Amino acid sequence: MHGGVSMTEKMEDRRIRRTKRLLKQGFAELMREKDFQEITVRDITDRMDLNRGTFYLHYADTYDLLQKLESDVLDDVQRMIDEHSSEAGTGSLQPVFEPVLDYIIENHDICYSLFVNNASSNFIGKVQKLIYENGVSLIHRCFSANVAEEKLAYILSFITYGLIGLIKQWFDSNMSLDKHEVVKMADFMVTAAAERLIK
Repeated sequence: MHGGVSMTEKMEDRRIRRTKRLLKQGFAELMREKDFQEITVRDITDRMDLNRGTFYLHYADTYDLLQKLESDVLDDVQRMIDEHSSEAGTGSLQPVFEPVLDYIIENHDICYSLFVNNASSNFIGKVQKLIYENGVSLIHRCFSANVAEEKLAYILSFITYGLIGLIKQWFDSNMSLDKHEVVKMADFMVTAAAERLIK
């Protein structure tokens, strides 16, 4: 018996990935048009010209799809932070911010929709947690900080809300500001806060 994955299994896997991508895309489009609570499974499948049975092969309901969509985004961002955090030099987090903003641009509909429909699952709270958890090691590495945990918690809370506000403002202004300007602002904001508050 041969090991590995057969061509048929590969094609099936590709079909499943494509179907899930279509369902998520249709869902994200609808979330830009109406509140999450108003979106039905039929709305999503009609939008993407799929049948409802296909939806239920992959997701229990719209809430399950929302949770999976959020997990995808958070996992992708975490992977980028892991890949680029070692590139962050003394006093600068630009190497981390830039790929994350590139990801937001590439996945604008999904990211925007999750921010706008935040009330349905507290996505912003999850983003906050992700920034906070990664911030501890990044602050220590980039600012050679040996700061009390309690004080660091305040600093990170301030930075976290600031970064989320920056991204939300960028969405609200239709991303009119150039990405590099947003990266510079984010880096300046974090650097200024960290350097001043850690002293």
